[in-house]
Amino acid sequence: MNTLPHVVFSRKIDLLDLSKNFTGIFQKNPILIKISTIFVQNNGLSAILPTIVIDNMHREFLIEISTTKLKTTIRLYPLTDPDKTDGVKSSLALLTKYLLVAYPDLKITKSNIFDYIDGVISS
Repeated sequence: MNTLPHVVFSRKIDLLDLSKNFTGIFQKNPILIKISTIFVQNNGLSAILPTIVIDNMHREFLIEISTTKLKTTIRLYPLTDPDKTDGVKSSLALLTKYLLVAYPDLKITKSNIFDYIDGVISS
């Protein structure tokens, strides 16, 4: 089984703070990606972001952000499990870029989509 695309950050993000200030993510080219809202669990330890990707197909799925005391991880929410296309991986990379801009002290400690992250950060 190929591993799910994911990004791990160096510290906990306050997801309630993130949700209060979340402005949404929208990219039109080369692949349409739209992440317009965030839902944070009552305990504040995880959130889901409904995501739309339109490349050669229309896909709707959820991205999950989960936190512990020591780290924050973003990944595809397992129950929605879309094909791991370039567009799907790019949506995670765009969310990564958004978080790195919102939290300048954040560092990526692990990921299996560095190629996609490098692509959106340099653009």
